[in-house]
Amino acid sequence: MQKTTFKISKPSMAVNLITGAKGQLGSELKVASKKYFGHDFIFTDLDTLDITDGEALHDFIKKYNPHWIINCAAYNLVDKAETEEEQARMINALAVKNIVGVIRDTPCKLIHISSDYIFDGKATKPYREFDRPNPLSVYGKTKLEGEKFALMQPTSMVIRTSWLYSSFGKNFVKTILRLASEKDSLQVVNDQIGSPTYASDLAHAILDIVAGVNNHQIAFNAGVYHYSNEGSCSWYEFAQAILEDAAISKPVHPVSTADLHSAAARPAYSVLDKSKIMENYRLGIPHWRTSLKKCIHQIINT
Repeated sequence: MQKTTFKISKPSMAVNLITGAKGQLGSELKVASKKYFGHDFIFTDLDTLDITDGEALHDFIKKYNPHWIINCAAYNLVDKAETEEEQARMINALAVKNIVGVIRDTPCKLIHISSDYIFDGKATKPYREFDRPNPLSVYGKTKLEGEKFALMQPTSMVIRTSWLYSSFGKNFVKTILRLASEKDSLQVVNDQIGSPTYASDLAHAILDIVAGVNNHQIAFNAGVYHYSNEGSCSWYEFAQAILEDAAISKPVHPVSTADLHSAAARPAYSVLDKSKIMENYRLGIPHWRTSLKKCIHQIINT
């Protein structure tokens, strides 16, 4: 791994370390960070910091002494994780254990990003933070393990999110747009219900929390939180909305999850209740249809 030195503006500034910075959320955090003055940001990914390497991670954190760590790094290849369990666990769980091991007994705050996949999808109303986890897949199990490691640090927040998409990286929105240009019609599952989440909205929410706490405008409350855009839909309805907002006329046919024969089981219902994070951190959360239009505009015009 190459050695990279990061420039810190002023020793007095709050230093925020973002891991997994080349993913969807990390990329959106990089864009959003330009609006948050008085903060230094260090953006790392595997090429500059391997968080599964405990010794390298220790040296890096001790060198830059971050006030906050926002861990966006994840193994999120849901189906592939079924046969690559060790690799998924290394990134989703053991790397979190490494981070906590370094910052234990320090005031450093950790925001760790988790997933709706820690639930089994058998609920009939939005999941609250205290509802019993029961992951159906290796991916979900390793994300739950990561949560448990994160919460061993008293100054940790776990933020579970769902159906993340962005103008960056690979995601459902970009896949639907690509398939619409390649195929005469699309088939999308209609028996999985959740809440799409625009990564840009989550990025701004995270940085609002960081800035608010640093500026003593809001109190830091550790623990588990849920964040997704408001509203819910099926993947089929989501696909229809994507094509509508992109002004693409293409037939979309609903299919069942069973028709896809996926390697990993998905929760049939994974709508998250966001009231806790909204109340604790005074956040307003846009509806998914509003945010989807913004993302589609961003993709089409860049």
